[in-house]
Amino acid sequence: MGMIATNEAFVWVLNGPKIVRACSTIIRLMDDMTDGFTEGCFEQERRHVASSVECYMKQYSFSEKHAYQEINKQVEKAWKDINQEMLRPTAIPMHLLTRVLNFGRTGDFIYKDGKDRFTNVGDAIKDNIASLFINPVPI
Repeated sequence: MGMIATNEAFVWVLNGPKIVRACSTIIRLMDDMTDGFTEGCFEQERRHVASSVECYMKQYSFSEKHAYQEINKQVEKAWKDINQEMLRPTAIPMHLLTRVLNFGRTGDFIYKDGKDRFTNVGDAIKDNIASLFINPVPI
């Protein structure tokens, strides 16, 4: 497969480009929205860290529903940033940009529809892993 990433590519990633920040934002915010803010929720019981939903509610005196709506807008904006960065010509090879994009796609799949498929692995994840690595693709 040869050399995939050059030293310049690593420096680029470490400088926090817009596409990497957007992917990280998507995963963090979507994870926080699946954790829930209701009492008895796994994350809230652990008192791990304050979620972005909780912080948004306290900072802006919003209801939980309004905080979720605003955070969803931030996720949408992050996807727009990713799309913009994927379309913009850059010195970074497309196969590396695609890997960053796939990182965001994975987070979107894992935390879609308010479900935490990372903490609570269910049939959807198992079926997808099986289709990728176990079940043959008919040709």
